Amino acid sequence: MSDKRDYYEVLGVSKDTDDKELKKAFRSLARKYHPDKNDAPDADEKFKEIQEAYAVLSDSEKRRNYDRFGHNVPGGSPFGPGGFQGFNINLEDILGGDFFSNIFGGGRRRSSQNQGNDILVRHEINLKTVLNGGKDEVEIDLPTTCTDCEGTGAKGGVTTQCTECSGAGQVRIRQQIGPFVQDTVRSCPNCSGSGRNFKDRCKSCSGDGIQSESQVLRFNVPIGAQDGTRLRMRGKGQPAPFGKGIPGDLFIEIIVEEHPWFERNGMDLIMSLPLGFSDLALGTNIKLPHIDDKDLVIKVPPGTNSGDTITINSRGVPSSRGIGRGDVVILCKLHMPKKFDKATKKSLDQLRENLAGAGDIIDRIIDDAEQRRG
Repeated sequence: MSDKRDYYEVLGVSKDTDDKELKKAFRSLARKYHPDKNDAPDADEKFKEIQEAYAVLSDSEKRRNYDRFGHNVPGGSPFGPGGFQGFNINLEDILGGDFFSNIFGGGRRRSSQNQGNDILVRHEINLKTVLNGGKDEVEIDLPTTCTDCEGTGAKGGVTTQCTECSGAGQVRIRQQIGPFVQDTVRSCPNCSGSGRNFKDRCKSCSGDGIQSESQVLRFNVPIGAQDGTRLRMRGKGQPAPFGKGIPGDLFIEIIVEEHPWFERNGMDLIMSLPLGFSDLALGTNIKLPHIDDKDLVIKVPPGTNSGDTITINSRGVPSSRGIGRGDVVILCKLHMPKKFDKATKKSLDQLRENLAGAGDIIDRIIDDAEQRRG
């Protein structure tokens, strides 16, 4: 009798499981117990057990023999004279390339062989620019291809074909993962993926193939631009490595600077307006310079309470589609001085005598409440 566990039990599936569910169960367990992902002492043994079970049950002929004879298949191991160690399966196809990319430090991203990296530049504008849009510019140092070596990094641009990868820039590496063989393609370490080698470095760029150059970039700021809006300038990013391919893109991120009294909320502009008691009680008109170069006239009606809002229509920020403008919303707040001079205190005392006392106001509120109940 074999002391091996039942293969169906190992994978946690029933005997009538189809190929799809079998593969799903294997993927789940293999990811869980892979030695490079699991530090448990028995992870390696469990991983081999899972592999062996799947190797048999995923093969229709071996599965028929196993269902009939169990582990005691006539003729010995179902894997031939080499046993299970001689059986190879493409784990990448089953577990997915991302699994091995994570293990070996790789990643699925666009090839650095044919396109340079993108560059992000942040540029600050004011609300007036948001209102009108228009042209703007920024002067920055950007990487460019070295003209002396044409981006190769070699003195005079003279290079030779890499003998390690035969000019391909990539090498195939075969690794043994448990009983399986895994083939991976990586950037050639001898030429850093360029496919070319050189003897002497370019003095102008120290062998990097890239130089820094001051450039003035001109661009259009869209009307109603939001904070964080990004403008793309294709081909203005970092040059492609080794002078081959196309450069990356440059992104200009718009940062809207803070305004002295306005706070932006989408298309609306919100501000807090401190007012004295007399301004709230008697009303007043206030003029403020506005971002559209026309004075903003704020009409505070008599009897305004602290916390009331005043809305001025269509004086806010325009839509990014160029249709309509938001509003200006003013929050009225009572400004209370910390100290009063004698004359002001005397005037306030006189005002308090002329107005209803606090007790009269409370009685009035109670009477109103009782009338509503009645």
